[in-house]
Amino acid sequence: MVETSAVADADSGIGAGQLASRNAATLTVSAKERVADGVVSLVLTHPDGARLPDWTPGSHIDLVLPDGTVRQYSLCGDRWDAHAYRIAVLREAAGRGGSACVHDRLRPGEHVGVGGPRNHFPLVPSEKYLFVAGGIGITPLLPMMQQAELLGVEWQLLYGGRTRASMAFRKELAAAYGEKVHVVPQDERGLLDLNGWLGVPRPDTKVYCCGPAPLLAAVEEACAAWPPYALRIERFTADTQTPPVRDKPFEVELRRMARTVMVTPDVSVLEAVRAAGAGVLSSCEQGTCGTCLTPVLEGQPDHRDSILADHERAANDCMFLCVSRSCGDRLVLDL
Repeated sequence: MVETSAVADADSGIGAGQLASRNAATLTVSAKERVADGVVSLVLTHPDGARLPDWTPGSHIDLVLPDGTVRQYSLCGDRWDAHAYRIAVLREAAGRGGSACVHDRLRPGEHVGVGGPRNHFPLVPSEKYLFVAGGIGITPLLPMMQQAELLGVEWQLLYGGRTRASMAFRKELAAAYGEKVHVVPQDERGLLDLNGWLGVPRPDTKVYCCGPAPLLAAVEEACAAWPPYALRIERFTADTQTPPVRDKPFEVELRRMARTVMVTPDVSVLEAVRAAGAGVLSSCEQGTCGTCLTPVLEGQPDHRDSILADHERAANDCMFLCVSRSCGDRLVLDL
C-alpha cells in the first residue's frame, strides 16, 4: 500500500480575487533567484511584515499569478521562519504558461495572491527516513530533511537529475548535510539505483518520494514488498483513471443548504453544486491540489483523485468534488 499525495501545475477555475479573499493573503515577492538551470526560487513576505500562517513539512500553497491563473507549489524554505515562504519553480516547456510567467514576468516587489498552506503529504513519525527526489521533486523534501535533522532521526537523500546544473539546491544540501546526501546526475552516473537502495524492505524506514511519473512508478515497483504505507509519494500530475463506476445520473443532497441536485454523466459534482449555489472553491480541477475537499455525510464516493490513500478512501467521509463521483444513487454532502 502506498500513501499518495499530489500537487498540480495546472490551469485553475478560480479567480485571483476569489482565492485571495478566501485566505486573506496578498504577499510580496521579496526575492527572486536562479537556483539551477531552468529553476528560480521566490521568497514571499507580507507587505506589512506580518507573520504568515504556520505550515508543516510537505505543505504547498496556491500561487495566484498577475494574470489570474493559479498554480500549486511546495513550500521549500525554513518552516520556523514565520515571516517568509519560499517556493521553487521549474520552467515547464510543455506547460500552460504558469512557470513561464514566474520566470519571465514576475519581479521582486510585485504582489501575488496566496492560498493555503495545505498539507496532503505530511511527514509521519519513523525511526529512519529515505528521501528520493527527481528534479524539482526535491522541493517538498527539503523541509522534511530539516525536520528529521532537528529531531535527530537517521535519514538519507537519494537525489537524481538530468545534470548537476539542473539540480536545485544541490550545493545547499551538500554543505548542510554532507554524506547524507547522494547526488546522481544522469549524464554522469545514469539512473538512480533503486534496486540497490530499495531492494530489501526495511520495517524501520519510511520512504518519501517526489518527482516525475516514471520515477514514481519505478519506486512503487521497487517498494512492492515493503510494509504497508512505508512508501509515501507526491505527484505533480494526476493518475491515469479508469472509467467511473457509475455511468448514470445520481443525486447529491447539500444538507446545510437543504437542496438536492442531479449530477449527470457529463457534469462534475463540483459544477453541479456550484450551479445550485454552493460556494465551493477549486484550483487544479484535476484531483491533485486538494482545494475542493468536502465532507461526505452519507453514501459511497467513487474516488478519482490522486491524493487520498487507500484507508482514507475506505472511510468514505470526504471527497474531491472536481473529479470524484458516486458509486450509488445518492450522496449527502456537508454543504
